[in-house]
Amino acid sequence: MTLENSKKKRVSSGIAQLDNLLGDLYIGDNVLWYEDAGSFCSAFCVNFIRESLANKKPIIYVSFDRSPKNVVTFLGPLAENQNFTILDCFTNGKGDKSEVFNKIYEKDGAQWPHQIIKVNEPTNPSQVSEAIYGVHGHLSGDIRFIIDSLTGMQDLWGGEEQVLKFYVRTCPRLYELETIAYWIIEKSAHSNRLKANINKIAQVAIDLSVKNGRPSLKILKAEKRNSKFLNEPHTYSCEDTDINFDLQRNLPDRFDLGTIIKNFRKKQGLSQKELAEKTGVTPSSISQVEKNLIYPSLPALFRIAESLSVDVSTFFADFSKLSQNVLHRGIDGVKATFDHLPKDAIEGELLLPPDMDAAVAPYRIRILPGRKLSRHFFNHKGEEFGYLLSGKLTVRIKNQSHELGVGDIVYLRKDTPDQWENTSDTPAEVLWITLK
Repeated sequence: MTLENSKKKRVSSGIAQLDNLLGDLYIGDNVLWYEDAGSFCSAFCVNFIRESLANKKPIIYVSFDRSPKNVVTFLGPLAENQNFTILDCFTNGKGDKSEVFNKIYEKDGAQWPHQIIKVNEPTNPSQVSEAIYGVHGHLSGDIRFIIDSLTGMQDLWGGEEQVLKFYVRTCPRLYELETIAYWIIEKSAHSNRLKANINKIAQVAIDLSVKNGRPSLKILKAEKRNSKFLNEPHTYSCEDTDINFDLQRNLPDRFDLGTIIKNFRKKQGLSQKELAEKTGVTPSSISQVEKNLIYPSLPALFRIAESLSVDVSTFFADFSKLSQNVLHRGIDGVKATFDHLPKDAIEGELLLPPDMDAAVAPYRIRILPGRKLSRHFFNHKGEEFGYLLSGKLTVRIKNQSHELGVGDIVYLRKDTPDQWENTSDTPAEVLWITLK
């Protein structure tokens, strides 16, 4: 990754293995997708749309080849989102203004969960540009585009020169507007001259092909990032819209070490960065281990186990048998770590064995007399609650303080405390439970 990209925001494609191969997407990227028949380009687009909408980022689907009804039907529940917009260049383009395609506009647009905007003259590239920037201007944040497709533009506009002129003008502007744009192109439908020229402008170019009956992905260009996989073919399969690269598909079938380590780390309340610091590796290495993209060396595996307060053999235990136990002795638990909090302010234990596949993680936590914690115990995404066993505590949530006495319960759905304080001269003990 270059210094320039280090200043830009990273964005996921929605497919972890592709992010690893590519070296991530960045705000400003124009991504060319060269597709063959049967190469599942639409599945890559769906994953990007799903990831964007999950993070509440606006998606604009510019359609030359699909009617709005076709797009909505194809995307299903994903299209039922107020952050999703279809810029319809099909109905008055390839759809030839047919009543069949215009019927969708007979429905009251205010009732749509999404937005559909019809371009009156999509045969005019200038009107298409105005429509794109017009929609963009009414939205906020880093906006994402799916432009489907350059081939459809060529069919509508009658030649490559108009397509090239439009692309050459639009890409730099979308870059400056800090968007991410997927551009779809059927590689067999265009000249080498056009492909060479558009490649020069794009930040990322990806080739999708089918060889010996297997779909394959090759990264042709990944500008200003340290991808080690340029021009290497990577076979994959597609089940519904799930893309499974061969490496990613086979590792969990053999042994899902990454998920096991990830579960231990979360039960210990550690971030990937904190585990990396304790283990002596980079956060990126921990991330790749947890995604089963790499295996740790044997010394690193022992250091990871030690950092998680478990024996290395527990990574290979039969969790199904352990989960069937109904009685667990007090010695089964382990000391909990709170690396982001002062060691002389808090201590505690994870009460169940850390290698147990349980839906909850119960802790006994003690906040020492007169100590204040400037953040919550855990970086936990999900519900959690605590029962004050002894002592007194003050908790501050959204700048509002609450006094807790013995028997009081704190229940958190989404909010995270930004301060805990024990103002008494005795320890305060809490039974705290996090839910998966």
